[in-house]
Amino acid sequence: MALNLLHANDAPGAYPSSWYAATADALPPFAPLTGEARADVVVVGAGYTGLSAALHLAEAGMDVALIEAQRVGFGASGRNGGQLGSGQRMDQQGLERLMGTAEAAKLWELAEDAKALVKSLISKHDIDCYLTPGVAHAAMSAKEMAHEHAYADHLAERYGYEQVEKLGRDAMHAVCPSPAYHGGILDMGAAHLHPLRYALGLARAAEKAGVRIYERSEVTAIEEGARVTLRTGAGSITADHVILACNGYLGGLNGKVASRVMPINNFIAATEPLGDEAARVLARDVAVADTKFVVNYFRLSHDKRLLFGGGESYGYKFPADIEALVRKPMTEIFPHLHDVRIDYAWGGTLAITIKRMPYLARLAPNMLSASGYSGHGVGSATHAGKLMADAVRGQAEGFDTMARVPATPFPGGPALRSPLLVLAMTWYSLRDRLGV
Repeated sequence: MALNLLHANDAPGAYPSSWYAATADALPPFAPLTGEARADVVVVGAGYTGLSAALHLAEAGMDVALIEAQRVGFGASGRNGGQLGSGQRMDQQGLERLMGTAEAAKLWELAEDAKALVKSLISKHDIDCYLTPGVAHAAMSAKEMAHEHAYADHLAERYGYEQVEKLGRDAMHAVCPSPAYHGGILDMGAAHLHPLRYALGLARAAEKAGVRIYERSEVTAIEEGARVTLRTGAGSITADHVILACNGYLGGLNGKVASRVMPINNFIAATEPLGDEAARVLARDVAVADTKFVVNYFRLSHDKRLLFGGGESYGYKFPADIEALVRKPMTEIFPHLHDVRIDYAWGGTLAITIKRMPYLARLAPNMLSASGYSGHGVGSATHAGKLMADAVRGQAEGFDTMARVPATPFPGGPALRSPLLVLAMTWYSLRDRLGV
C-alpha cells in the first residue's frame, strides 16, 4: 500500500504526545470492524466532520457506522489550535468577488450557523472543553491593521456583525503585549476551546445516540454502486449511503477529492506553566492569530501555558525537531520567552484547497465528501458534517450552497502539488520576512 499520512508520523492506534492528549480523558478503545456488516450510512473518519455527521444522522433515527483508521479525534480534530472563528476561511470581500453578494451572504449565514452549532453541541452534550469567547487578529504592520479595521467596518455595514472591536497599537498591546503587533481586531463572537476534549465529547454523544464506532479500521477500498461496500483489513461493510470525512488523511480513496484537497503539516508547542508571567503573553483570555501568510496562532491553556502554533511542512514526514521549529516564530513574537521550557511539541496534518474554502462534493448519488477546511475546521468541519447528514436525508440546501464554491484542482495533481506548493510557500515566506 502506498505511504499515506495515517502511518507516516504516529504510532498505530495512539494519540500523539501532546498537551491535549495529556489533559483529555480518552475513551476506551472501540473494537475494529471484523467480518461483514450492514448500515444505512457509513461515515469514514472520526474527526469533527465524521462525528458530527454520524451524530446528526443517528439522532434522526438512521443506523450509522463510523469507521476510523486510528482513534477517535486522532487527526487534526485532536491537534489543532482550538480556534472557533467567524466567517468562512476566505473573507467576505473575497467571497463577494468570487461568488457575488447574494451567495456570499448565504455563506456568511452558514458560517454563523457553524459557530452556533459548535456552541450548542457543547451545551447540549455537556462537553467540558474550556469554551471561551474571543479571538484577536493581530496585524504585523500599520497597513495590515488598517485592512483589519476596514474589514470590521465591512462586516458591520454589510452583514450587521458588530461583535468586532477595532484595536490600535495600544489597545492591542493591552490584550497581547507582543512588540511585533501594530494593532488589529478582537472578535468576541468567535471563541477558543480544547480541541481533543471537544472531539471526544462528540464521540460520547454519538455513541449514546446509537452510532456504531469502529477504530483501527482503515478503509482500503470503496466499491461504488446502488449500495456501497467499504473494505478494511479485517472486514467489510455495505451501506445505502457513504460519507467521506477524511480531510488530510484521505490517501487514495477518491481521486477527485485528492486532486483538490492538499494535506499539509502544522506544528504546536506548549510551554511550561507561566504563572503570573502569562500576563506578559496575553493579558486577556483570548486566542490570537496574526496576519503572516504562514500564520502564527496562540492562546493560553487553562493551566497558564502558552500554546503556540507556527511553522508548516509539505511532505509526509514531520521534522525531527518540532520544538526548535516552533520556538523560532514563538520567540520572534515573544522575545522574552527565548529560554522558556517547552513541555510538549507535536505536529498534525490538516488539508487546504487552492481557494482556502472547504471542498464539499457529491461524488456519486449516494456518496458525499467534505474536507479542505484550510485551518478553519473547528466550526466548518462540525457544520459540514451536519450539512452532509441533512443532505442524506434529502435536505441539501446548505450542502449545495457550499458545493457551489469553485474548487480548482492543484496543478499537476497529487504527483506535483507538493513541490509546487513548497515553491509557493517559500515565496510567501520571503514576503513575510521582507514585510511586503
